[in-house]
Amino acid sequence: MIRSELDAAGIDDPRLRDGYRRCREVNAAHGRTFFLATRLLAPDQRPPIHALYGFARHADDILDDIDPQLGTDVRAQRLQQLSDRFFTGVPNGADHRDDPILTAVIDTARRYDIGLELFEDFLTSMRMDLTVTDYPNREALNRYMRGSAEAIGLQVLPILGTVVPVEEAAPYASALGRAFQLTNFLRDVDEDLLRHRVYLPADELAAHGVDRDLLMWCHLHRRSDPRVRAALAAQHEIARQTYQFAADGIAMLAPRSRPCVATAAALYAEILDCIEASDFAVFGHRATVGKARRLQVAGVGLMRAWRARKAAA
Repeated sequence: MIRSELDAAGIDDPRLRDGYRRCREVNAAHGRTFFLATRLLAPDQRPPIHALYGFARHADDILDDIDPQLGTDVRAQRLQQLSDRFFTGVPNGADHRDDPILTAVIDTARRYDIGLELFEDFLTSMRMDLTVTDYPNREALNRYMRGSAEAIGLQVLPILGTVVPVEEAAPYASALGRAFQLTNFLRDVDEDLLRHRVYLPADELAAHGVDRDLLMWCHLHRRSDPRVRAALAAQHEIARQTYQFAADGIAMLAPRSRPCVATAAALYAEILDCIEASDFAVFGHRATVGKARRLQVAGVGLMRAWRARKAAA
């Protein structure tokens, strides 16, 4: 199947094909819900989406490598090397033989004329993860999400296509990226504490009597304090509202792209359902949408995607 996707995308160079193939493997291994949604895209759209995912995962792996020998300075140096190689490679389409993922994303940025400022925003947020462990308020968290989530939503717009001017669809694409990440922040509170990070606004937590110490107590005892449940419920409502706003932008996408994005949004929103159904028991338990349900939602999306492509043909 990957061969037909690369053929459809007009990717003929053997080294590029290897790079895109590697990005697809990374996406399939680490982003199950996202990868499932990409199956609803037209074949020519899938490789560049996989490349963007692969690049984001590449940077994330530098930050979260569990090797204790890698201090902040080493991680910062590796992240800077990745940044330098990307930005020097885009103008001439450099072939990084030792890094097939980088080769693929450089090709994607060139093919779709994706604004380089979006990659800079993304890497800026990744650098924040080296030293920033807490966010005092919503404004500070939004600055982080500008690069870590919104920029990625904007990167995929040229690949998905729009039926309105891109600048009209952009706020909704940004919001959907933000909604996905807000969902991750709620689901992964426990895991993030292990990395000494809290991706929830401290002032909003404090309004419910919650601070880092109380979150750590919940982590150690594997259960949610009532104050923490109230604070997470408030964050949950913000994520819900963000999905509701973002949903209005799906109709602005090219018809063949709408089933994929609608399916991804539905599946991620169901993670919020799982969190709420557990009464915000996010400590010692990771909310997930079951495989059967994922396939059910994807099946409906697949039929819609097939009809959209048939209508276009």
